[in-house]
Amino acid sequence: MLPVPTINAFVPPRRTLMGPGPSDVYPQVLSAQSKPTIGHLDPLFVAMMDELKALIQYAFQTKNEMTLAVSAPGSAGMETCFVNLVEPGEKVIVCRNGVFGERMRQNVERVGAKAVVVDNKWGESVSPELVEQALIANPDAKFLAFVHAETSTGALSDAKTLCQLARKHDCLTIVDAVTSLGGVELRVDDWGIDAIYSGSQKCLSCVPGLSPVSFSPKAVEKLSNRTTPVQSWFLDQSLVMGYWGAGNSGAKRSYHHTAPVNALYALHESLRLLAEEGLENAWQRHQDMHQLLKAGLNKLGLEFVVDEDSRLPQLNALYIPQGVDDAEVRQRLLNDYNLEIGAGLGDLAGKAWRVGLMGYGARRENVALCLRALEEVLS
Repeated sequence: MLPVPTINAFVPPRRTLMGPGPSDVYPQVLSAQSKPTIGHLDPLFVAMMDELKALIQYAFQTKNEMTLAVSAPGSAGMETCFVNLVEPGEKVIVCRNGVFGERMRQNVERVGAKAVVVDNKWGESVSPELVEQALIANPDAKFLAFVHAETSTGALSDAKTLCQLARKHDCLTIVDAVTSLGGVELRVDDWGIDAIYSGSQKCLSCVPGLSPVSFSPKAVEKLSNRTTPVQSWFLDQSLVMGYWGAGNSGAKRSYHHTAPVNALYALHESLRLLAEEGLENAWQRHQDMHQLLKAGLNKLGLEFVVDEDSRLPQLNALYIPQGVDDAEVRQRLLNDYNLEIGAGLGDLAGKAWRVGLMGYGARRENVALCLRALEEVLS
């Protein structure tokens, strides 16, 4: 027998989370997660799932029947879209302007498809002109995949225009909305997005570990007419929708997997709070707090990575001043102020900080704390 480990209960400190995610969680959401666990096929839980589906549809602004929460984080939402829709040998135009566009490319190649990469510099939005050139040069492409809000750089791309180009060239779209959902304008039906995924831990201010996804009727048709089986059993939406009711409220649910019951309580509450605030109000709040933060950062002499016309309000990438120790500043913020900001990723590693203003974290007291702490540490 191994010796019995002596370990105390884990008591995390109360941090202010202003990095690239997770974001500060609403107190009501934390309370919702602590409610009694019931069975994932309990009639009351199934009724709650119907409400949750309607709330996800509202957040995405879609009437898509195949709308649900994948029982895993946003990366699984990404894989859900690719493994369900893309078949071996098909061609996908992938827009890469940061880390998460590159992850899209890797997903395409892992399913045995061919990725045609459209590159933009880190910190730039996806260029519609370069995308159209790629679409013209590859008339056999089946999909256009891009990141709406690139978390690694803070760049926002024009999803509406990119989707119009895809439709013009008879392509389906796969869109990463992990950081954009709830933080900036996003209209799935109006813009013609075919497959979209997000995460619970960003602007929704929910606990990490869930991924809202939605598939248009065209995407569902593509899935239904596959000539090869979906690569992943767990993420196969034709199986999962039997549990989510296939769009029929109150329909008998077939067992697929044990759903994360308490985490879904939390997502239900976070989306309920979003609906209570109103989507357009939430988008405006993120923009207002960004403007407040920007004014203070300008006074400190800090420069943004992304130009203002394509900058995310909820994810602010800042160049680290010359001679400043990246890790030391972030460690002092954590130790002295219980404040977390993010390091740079990929090409921006060691060159930039990422300051998040997401969901519940996008409020005046957080902006004031961040500016004061940065001023004191940098001085």
